[in-house]
Amino acid sequence: MFMKIIQSEWLKFRKSNIWLLLFVSPLLAALVGLLTDVQKMEGIEWYILLSGMLFVHGLLFLPLLTGVFSAFVTRYEHQGGGWKQLLALPVSRLQVYLAKGTVVMIFLAITQFFFIVAWYGVGMAKGMSDPFPIVSACKIALVGWLACLPLAALQLWISTAWVSFAAPLAINVIFTMPNILVANSEKYAPFYPWVQPFLTMLSAGNGKVDEFFYIPIETLLYVVLGSFLVFLCGGLLYFQRKAV
Repeated sequence: MFMKIIQSEWLKFRKSNIWLLLFVSPLLAALVGLLTDVQKMEGIEWYILLSGMLFVHGLLFLPLLTGVFSAFVTRYEHQGGGWKQLLALPVSRLQVYLAKGTVVMIFLAITQFFFIVAWYGVGMAKGMSDPFPIVSACKIALVGWLACLPLAALQLWISTAWVSFAAPLAINVIFTMPNILVANSEKYAPFYPWVQPFLTMLSAGNGKVDEFFYIPIETLLYVVLGSFLVFLCGGLLYFQRKAV
């Protein structure tokens, strides 16, 4: 039944134009990458390019897309008594909630894949002399995706609670805008969910390229896991008690 819920969510996704958003962040990051002046420094030129592209993808659009996808997977249920119809089926609330969260993370995984493709494509267009760091690229995509877990859990909680589709998005935009300021704070940055994807990907890439934003990846992952469990449990508890 869990897989059937995911399939139904995927059908909703295919019938909407929201799938176009999967390409927005990688394309804009690629544009910035093409305009970035990459110094011919052996061993780190790929990471210099990555730093420029992450300021668009990780710092701005990836957190925004997390909120958009979370709001989207609850949009239909908030309309016309959709929650009652869904929960009248032989499914548990736990299955429904986890399935919607899984769909959000699948969307983000696809976005991360396209970002790595964009990184490689821009590097090839610029004639990078060093080989593409495929192992680092996989690590960067993975840790950035993992860093979206607490934000996705929090946004899904908010989107489940609020009927309005625009309200969760507005909140997400409001808290994404201060990212550049929060990222400068060594004390608060690791604990701010909206900036964690940027910090984890930058730290996993190469801390020597931009030490100003560098935070040990182990610290970030511990914080990410802890905050994810808090937001997931909070959202599940709310959804289990939610009146429909």
